[in-house]
Amino acid sequence: MEHPYWWDAAPPAPTGATIPDDAEVLVIGGGIAGLATALELGRNGQRAVVLDRAMIGWGASTRNGGALSGSGSLGRAKADLQKAVDPEILRAMLDEAEASFEDYEELVRREGIDCHYRRCGRFVGAHAPAAMETLKRRADMLNRDGGNQAEIVPRTRLADELATDRYHGGLIIERAGSVHPGEYVRGLAAAAARHGAILCGGVTVESYVREADGGFRVKTSRGTIRARALMVATNGYTGAATPWHRRRLVPVSSYMIATEALGADRVRRLLPKLRVYGDTKKVLYYFRPSPDGERILFGGRASFVDADVKRAGLRLHQFLTHLLPDLAGTRITHAWKGNVAFALDLLPHVGQKDGVHFALGCNGSGVVTMTHLGRQAAHQILGDANRPSAFSRLPFPTMPLYNGTPWFMPLIGTYYKLRDRLDGWRQP
Repeated sequence: MEHPYWWDAAPPAPTGATIPDDAEVLVIGGGIAGLATALELGRNGQRAVVLDRAMIGWGASTRNGGALSGSGSLGRAKADLQKAVDPEILRAMLDEAEASFEDYEELVRREGIDCHYRRCGRFVGAHAPAAMETLKRRADMLNRDGGNQAEIVPRTRLADELATDRYHGGLIIERAGSVHPGEYVRGLAAAAARHGAILCGGVTVESYVREADGGFRVKTSRGTIRARALMVATNGYTGAATPWHRRRLVPVSSYMIATEALGADRVRRLLPKLRVYGDTKKVLYYFRPSPDGERILFGGRASFVDADVKRAGLRLHQFLTHLLPDLAGTRITHAWKGNVAFALDLLPHVGQKDGVHFALGCNGSGVVTMTHLGRQAAHQILGDANRPSAFSRLPFPTMPLYNGTPWFMPLIGTYYKLRDRLDGWRQP
């Protein structure tokens, strides 16, 4: 079945709301970031209009693996963030990312979102001996202030975490969890609407102009709307209507599969702690048990071009059975793909350019990140932020001649596969 497993329980719903002529805030993009922005604006007395060219929540927000983390997502952005970011900004980013995880949990509780959320911890497998040193540095960074949220797992204890011998040990990040992304987005959209947001799917933004009074006139496929403030939250689906943002994002297709029902006992034998999982490879894997514990959901970069879902699903099945040989012969019931967006510095970004606000660049770890950046963007729009987000203090880079079409991805894919092979990773 070539659609997301998550859509069986929570498919994106059509929204036929009439587009008003005027809006206090117009949000382009009906995924997690856009909905989180609209929710926070509504809670503070400003009504947002949210537009999406497909159904609300149709994109990566309901196609991802449903793995959640706070500062752990920053730890995977660069091998050594201490060398890549000013120490003061890095400390602020880590603190903010940690707080974002707690804020996410509070939002789910406060809004009564029933989305199978569970704090389960994350295991990151080391694909090569040298990767263990990188994970040790990451653990030191996460534990520096006495949080004790990260633990190194030597290879001798690998079986406690995962029924494979492919990894050389790994890292446990305790402040991490899992969620049903379809149910989360449905609940987030309902909460935004409850606080006054108007949600409009099936609307393409074609262009916009800034007017003399600082507002915006936005042309769409269903008419023109004037907005006091404009927000871009399109991430991996950023289009030609916002070229400045498009030039700063690299859309990458990520693919997932769901196994047939295996039974809870078999899943627990393979994934004893029922965590969310990833690894350190350049061509990484990410996987987890389904919310009911009956299946394994598995994702990765099955292709570095926009590939056929069925063909990519077969490749992912090879990866899965290579990692967990006990699953040889297991059937796949669902296969799907979605676009994630990588910033060129591999860091999240929130801010504004020429009066247009944005929250972009989840870099493959978006549920908590984009919820948080959406809230930050809302307070930026409201003008009531006591302290700017650390992620707004970062330059948002692009590169010469790049227009948002990632023509270089096949070359990067070849390089990544070679690096993994040189590290000793055995391909199936």
